[in-house]
Amino acid sequence: MAGPTVVLDTNVLVAAIRSRRGASFRLLEKVGSGRFRIVVSVALVLEYEEAMGRHLVASGLHASDLKDLLDYLCSVGRHQAVFFLWRPYLRDPDEDHVLELAVAGGCDGIVTFNLRDFAGAERFGPWVGTPRDFLSRIGALP
Repeated sequence: MAGPTVVLDTNVLVAAIRSRRGASFRLLEKVGSGRFRIVVSVALVLEYEEAMGRHLVASGLHASDLKDLLDYLCSVGRHQAVFFLWRPYLRDPDEDHVLELAVAGGCDGIVTFNLRDFAGAERFGPWVGTPRDFLSRIGALP
């Protein structure tokens, strides 16, 4: 696999399951395509499960669909343990684990809608951008 390595923030996956029209869904469709790699951690996958579970009715998905999606993300994602904590660093302390994962995983970027919450993250190496920004970076916009 070639391409950049990124962490997908939970809000991107929630947006992807709620609408098939946006950049988040397009990005989710490309996971595992070889255009980029994702990094996951136990804490992040548990957050994915909890947040997306709250949106099952609105998404039209069933619990089994969510399980299949999470299993797929875990199968194609690189699992990364995080052994350091410098919390709190970000404006929203609930996002610190995403930054820590990106740094521990040597990621090129963090894909999120919460750009303000990740202000200053670039200091640690990864860029921060929206799903549309990322799709543009990898040349995947129509």
